[in-house]
Amino acid sequence: MTITQAVMQRYSTKSFDPAKKISDEVMNSIKTLLRYSPSSVNIQPWHFIIAASEEGKNRIAASTRPGFEFNTAKITDASHVVLLCAKTDVDEAYMNSVLEQEDKDGRYTTPEHKAMNNGGRTFFVNLHKETLGDLPHWAAKQVFLNMGTLLLGASALGVDAVPMEGMDFNTLDTEFGLSAKGLAPVAVVSLGYRKEDDFNAALPKSRLPEEQIMTVI
Repeated sequence: MTITQAVMQRYSTKSFDPAKKISDEVMNSIKTLLRYSPSSVNIQPWHFIIAASEEGKNRIAASTRPGFEFNTAKITDASHVVLLCAKTDVDEAYMNSVLEQEDKDGRYTTPEHKAMNNGGRTFFVNLHKETLGDLPHWAAKQVFLNMGTLLLGASALGVDAVPMEGMDFNTLDTEFGLSAKGLAPVAVVSLGYRKEDDFNAALPKSRLPEEQIMTVI
């Protein structure tokens, strides 16, 4: 499958077949997508809660009641559900942990290179923390980059998915103790395989024309 075929095949699944489960092998690939998504200055300001059990899915689905019941079955009928969370703060200890992991993984050939990269990352983190004052929002934007990687990659793996924000995030915060862990819920992605009668699967894609959204200079 080409990357453009994966884009055209992907759609927001409205109805999952609860009898069809994602294999461990494919889930390992999905976890790789989550781990290796790009983020600004490789800050990786995220954490993922993956519900693979009925109990786990029900805990996430609790956030759809009341008021968002139209999303309940998209969670409970899916094979797996990912709750994507963003870090609410990025402190020096966390940045050091990223830096040392990069060093361990062989990204730095000299101490000077390591120090230079650390200085660049610190500059941008402090820019959003101290100058712009929007660090939680900046971190959430990195999580949406991750979600894009997840959705496209899932399609390439033949897995159906739907991203959702239609739920009570306070319920998710309470259910998983996110604030106490320095995390904030950003979105939920359900993964699995569509039902044969999922109306959205057969509908043609609709996007604005190229000339309306692109300017080549």
